[in-house]
Amino acid sequence: MSKQLSLFFAILSVIWMSAMAISISHSGWLVLLFGLLWLFTTAAGFIVKARLRRKQQQG
Repeated sequence: MSKQLSLFFAILSVIWMSAMAISISHSGWLVLLFGLLWLFTTAAGFIVKARLRRKQQQG
């Protein structure tokens, strides 16, 4: 995975975690929403990394 793509996923994950921390005092539903967005972003980063690694090994 390129450094720019890794940085994108890392920054986006930190944004979602920060939004979770801020929303704790406001609404439990927002915490759940931002938590799911963080989870999907993290999972997407691992999926992209695995696909790029597999593509690199094949070609």
